[in-house]
Amino acid sequence: MTVLITGVAGFIGFHMAMKLCRQGVQVVGIDNLNDYYSVDLKRARLAQLENLPAFEFQQLDIVDRRSLSGLFSSHGFSEVIHLAAQAGVRYSIDNPSVYADANLVGFLNVLEACRAHPVKHLIYASSSSVYGANTKMPFAVEDAVEQPVSLYAATKRANELMAYSYSHLYRIPATGLRFFTVYGPWGRPDMALFKFTRAILAGEPIDLYHDGEMARDFTYIDDIVESMNRLLPRPPPLVDGVAPSQLFNIGRGEPVKLLDFVRCLESALGIQAKRNCLPLQPGDVLHTWADVSGLAQWIDFSPQTGLEQGVAEFVRWYGDFYPGKKLMTASGWA
Repeated sequence: MTVLITGVAGFIGFHMAMKLCRQGVQVVGIDNLNDYYSVDLKRARLAQLENLPAFEFQQLDIVDRRSLSGLFSSHGFSEVIHLAAQAGVRYSIDNPSVYADANLVGFLNVLEACRAHPVKHLIYASSSSVYGANTKMPFAVEDAVEQPVSLYAATKRANELMAYSYSHLYRIPATGLRFFTVYGPWGRPDMALFKFTRAILAGEPIDLYHDGEMARDFTYIDDIVESMNRLLPRPPPLVDGVAPSQLFNIGRGEPVKLLDFVRCLESALGIQAKRNCLPLQPGDVLHTWADVSGLAQWIDFSPQTGLEQGVAEFVRWYGDFYPGKKLMTASGWA
């Protein structure tokens, strides 16, 4: 069993590779190490993985079709976990071509490689952003998703449709995961928890959009990884000629207001945040809330980690990774 993880130097890819390698699974990870955020953080994640004998890394861009095809040909992957993508809702406003390259062309190359070199299961990252302007709560995979409010969301919905067509045509077992606001240690610096922690410790104000009245279904990284680990050996079946393709929400199933999220972080840091209230930004949605019943039924598991525990774990990691940043005694550092 050799599993390919694309985007392995990213937040979720790193944690997933760590989980599989510790279970004795052979993992090949690829990443183009772009500079959308700190390459040093990506290299630090890779340094953790490269200590594991079951891990192999190759710097490779999924947009490079020939190199990707060669990698598939030389390794004979049993499963593929496709996480490489250009992330970020607001970044897509000013950099649309980057999303077309990575999220559309890159994903097409992955699908073509899986067609030419069949795999037992393709798991790929979608996003809760596909729900766009939907107002029915909680979001269910059966809901129509025809109103994306950002190009990022549109590319992720396109990925779902592309995967279904390849599953139908070439019988590739494919599972798409609509991630809901993933957070935790080794997280992305462009995400709220990371940005807020950095600003609070520096004595700078945090930006609260829509007066902090937005709500997100925050999902802890360990729960994400456990869900994916259980999904890997459970590809969708081919039944009565229907494409072996499925979609799942992967979230905590409990929306939290941004203001409550900030209060939780303030408690973990022992510092009160200075707040800068701003209007809703283009591409943002007011609320996300995952219906995770389908996932729970399929793998007999649903995310369990509470926000206080998850935020405290992130703060602990942040204090270790950035030792020059002083945390208050409430979090165990002086």
